[in-house]
Amino acid sequence: MADISDILASVSHPASPPSTTDLHALTRAYTAERCAPDLLPYPSALMIRTLSRIRQQISTVEDLSASADSGTKSGFKLIVLQTELERWKWLVRGLLRARIAKIDRYPLHILQNQEADLSGEESEYLRAHQALLERHYGGSFLGAFPAALRRLDDTAGGISMVDGPDTDGAVFVRVLRDVGRVVQQSGDEGMEMKKGDVWVVRWSSVKELVARGDVELV
Repeated sequence: MADISDILASVSHPASPPSTTDLHALTRAYTAERCAPDLLPYPSALMIRTLSRIRQQISTVEDLSASADSGTKSGFKLIVLQTELERWKWLVRGLLRARIAKIDRYPLHILQNQEADLSGEESEYLRAHQALLERHYGGSFLGAFPAALRRLDDTAGGISMVDGPDTDGAVFVRVLRDVGRVVQQSGDEGMEMKKGDVWVVRWSSVKELVARGDVELV
């Protein structure tokens, strides 16, 4: 009977660092999307590679399922591959659900300010979602209002009806490389953010640092 470590080594792809790198990147993207108050840019290149890898893995699992014996090395290999596949799929679903939740919560804000951060499918979903809302509100109660009061994006009186994320909300970040002093608001002395530090800061203070990859959300 083959040694378990040999079986694990045969399916863990030790010579394929791009796979491991993409898994780490996908995990970080999922964590960041869950932690960030507003919508982050859609990781197009990463998702293309990830979905391609998932399709290949599904094909491999199907081929092995057709011939594997649960008591053999191929049967154990199939279990490992299925577990790995489910891990990738769970991260993809979690990332997309976190993004859809923000789209549902701030549709007009994203449509007006962040549509470039959406994938093509997300953009279509957002526009269809907003159209349904407008028809529903119009038929339920807005239709009874004067025409000047029916807009969902009204800013009359200096008050915007468009709900947006709290960009001053607190987030936890880990510093990936020295970024120097970061000031959260006028009058503050700021804080010296060094590699390896973990801080609780305002999202607005570190949003650009996250985009540049200087810090990561945790």
